[in-house]
Amino acid sequence: MTTAKNTICLWYDTDAEAAARFYATVFPDSSVGAVHRAPADYPSGKAGDVLTVQFTVAGIPCLGLNGGPTFQHTEAFSFQIATDDQEETDRYWNAIVGNGGQESACGWCKDRWGVSWQITPRVLTEALAAGGEEARRAFEAMMGMTKIDIAAIEAARRG
Repeated sequence: MTTAKNTICLWYDTDAEAAARFYATVFPDSSVGAVHRAPADYPSGKAGDVLTVQFTVAGIPCLGLNGGPTFQHTEAFSFQIATDDQEETDRYWNAIVGNGGQESACGWCKDRWGVSWQITPRVLTEALAAGGEEARRAFEAMMGMTKIDIAAIEAARRG
């Protein structure tokens, strides 16, 4: 695997490999690459423990680091996944939330490892980019949602 010039590094307690394998099953253009193990015992682990995992999420190169419980994920970082229809939106949302994740507002959810995801239908992005009253109506509709309802966004766009 060629190392990308820029790779997103995500800190996990001990589950980087499980998270990477989950993402690879959920999102297209996702895979798990090299799994690197500790060559010797170290303060928070033993020889053979997984240290890092190279993986790709929707075409974005990532490195999962099993760094222990010191740092937790926050909404300050999220993956934004653009969806084309309600079926795709539902599939990703249900996979994340249904695997021990948690719903949030406005198309945001967290996976069971605490990583935030924005499952964002293109219809919503386009509505907000349109500006004016159309954007205001779509925005107000979105503000009352957890998972985005494309039909409701389209109705709001039309007024």
